[in-house]
Amino acid sequence: MYGIAFLFAIGFAIYRIGRRRQAPLSTALPRPATRAELAGDAGEAAVDAELRRVLAWLCAENFYLHRGPVLLHHAPGTSYPTAEVDHLAITPFGLFVFETKNWTGHIEPGPDETSLVRVAANGERELRKSPLKQNHSKMVFLRSVMPGMWPIRSFGVFASVNCTLSPALSPSLMRIADLAHQLRLCKTHYECRDQREVNVKAAWQAVLSVAEVDRDSIERHRSRVRTDPVIRMNIP
Repeated sequence: MYGIAFLFAIGFAIYRIGRRRQAPLSTALPRPATRAELAGDAGEAAVDAELRRVLAWLCAENFYLHRGPVLLHHAPGTSYPTAEVDHLAITPFGLFVFETKNWTGHIEPGPDETSLVRVAANGERELRKSPLKQNHSKMVFLRSVMPGMWPIRSFGVFASVNCTLSPALSPSLMRIADLAHQLRLCKTHYECRDQREVNVKAAWQAVLSVAEVDRDSIERHRSRVRTDPVIRMNIP
């Protein structure tokens, strides 16, 4: 009896020592955010606040807007199994995926639908990937796993007040000030078709069955993005 208890105590002590040795990994100081990351965070915070205001206006309390990013398991078993959604809104008139950009300058169509041209104040022109292209694989995935009667829309939102858009751009690319108008149009169009409302709670549970929202999973995804040149090349 005492021999078993002694072995158990030894085993528990070894376990505790092992946990202490691992502790520095979780208590290490976080990596300082870059200037681009801070600007991106500020843009996402501004879009989140405006979305909450607009959705409360349109839906009262019958909507769900996740606080923070949503990590979709859009390609399990591949080298890049996860994709990050900046903002995922669920409303009675559909699900909405938003990619936020805090760019300044004038935004024009690129040479094809996958790209945009950012024109800086000094006239310098820079080719960048379209937010709608960044959302493409996420949209394909969500439409493949969500019920077909739930409409799913993709939008790119430019958060900076120092950003102007060419009228030749897709209406799915908008300034933060355009969110209320665009979402109101979506609601009106849906209601005119006399379709059944999306069950907001059921839709969010369906999303969670193919997604993660915990901080550790999101940080692992972002770490992979930061260190993998193939992914970085596709996310300007």
